[in-house]
Amino acid sequence: MTMSDIIHSAQKNDCSDIHLTVGVGITVRQYGKLKRLNANMSEEELERVILDMCNQEQLEFFQQGNDLDFAYQTELGTRTRVNIYRNKGKVAACLRIMGSQIPKLEEMNIPHQTLANIAANPRGLVLVTGPTGSGKSTTLAAMIDYINRTRNEHILTIEDPIEFVYTEDKSVIHQREIGSDVKDFAAALRSALREDPDIILLGEMRDYETISSAVTAAETGHLVFGTLHTISAADSIARIIDVFPPHSQNQIRTQLSSVLKGVISQTLIPVAEGGGRVAATEILIGIDAVGNLIRQDKAHQIDTIMQANGAMGMHTLNADLERLVREGTITRESALKVSSNPQQLRF
Repeated sequence: MTMSDIIHSAQKNDCSDIHLTVGVGITVRQYGKLKRLNANMSEEELERVILDMCNQEQLEFFQQGNDLDFAYQTELGTRTRVNIYRNKGKVAACLRIMGSQIPKLEEMNIPHQTLANIAANPRGLVLVTGPTGSGKSTTLAAMIDYINRTRNEHILTIEDPIEFVYTEDKSVIHQREIGSDVKDFAAALRSALREDPDIILLGEMRDYETISSAVTAAETGHLVFGTLHTISAADSIARIIDVFPPHSQNQIRTQLSSVLKGVISQTLIPVAEGGGRVAATEILIGIDAVGNLIRQDKAHQIDTIMQANGAMGMHTLNADLERLVREGTITRESALKVSSNPQQLRF
């Protein structure tokens, strides 16, 4: 059995992740739940399959005691995001299966017109947030692809690793991978401002320097997309501000209040009848009232803005969970499990 065999089998069965552990075997995540497979492979075979994904440079880096992060593509074009590490002294790997094709924004089961309107901004900062495995990368890719199909722009992506590969349509697209094309996110962002981009996609906003550079890029006339591992719009704003030292937080509030164009928070929930997952979303649009709350350090009141501006496309996560329960798409139990304010749910 080859790694391509394992990936294609998992993909055929709608699995999102593959865990391979020497001494344990193969486990997949199907519709959000883990499932152990009977692979009938020896420890030596499984280790070979894992390490065969590496080139010589990666193999040497791993043998020096480092973890590996990279993208791996099968001969049939299926891309995966790979992390190889050690577990109790033995080799282990986690693979996230990426879609072989970027879904069209207008065909996704999310508020696509609202997201298209957010993507239409000529400049500013757009955040796509959610826990690991919530579909952030897919939503981002769909928004970037929408711009690519509808506008003449220079799009620059900075990713670790590159996940979706775009085919140029109306836009010019350059994709830079951390480690192979550039040292880190902060260095890539510094260079980006000299590379004439209209739109910058940041695979992850993970530290002070990257977030600061992203806000500066948004201030200087670029449309910047980024991701955070936060579960709500208010949490996302708080996360950005908290990264900065106390003496700089008033300044970043002022900057963020003027550049923030939208926050899309999402999570994937098993459908009620099984056999798939559906996205529940929270959408914040950066209107003046939102900017005022950010400047006044009252981001915790943003839920009120979202509740009062549904006609603009905004809604809270709870509102979307209530809709999905009413439609019979998800169960009450699932909604209660993912809500950050379950006591406020009204079924």
